[in-house]
Amino acid sequence: MLEMRPDCERCGTDLPAEAPGAFICSFECTFCAECADGLDELCPNCGGELLDRPTRAKTHHAKCPPSTQRRFRGPA
Repeated sequence: MLEMRPDCERCGTDLPAEAPGAFICSFECTFCAECADGLDELCPNCGGELLDRPTRAKTHHAKCPPSTQRRFRGPA
């Protein structure tokens, strides 16, 4: 099951599990559409292809909750 991370690792934008617009690689690194486009749809962490993340209906959140751990670290 996908972790469904709640934010873009590059800019910190909220990415709700039930909303479209998130992109992930095979390691589930997660980016918003704008950042994914700016990265030429390649993950800067592993070099993998960034693809559209599927959405998870809110009706499934109680049984299969999305992650609440944020990955954005801010500017270096």
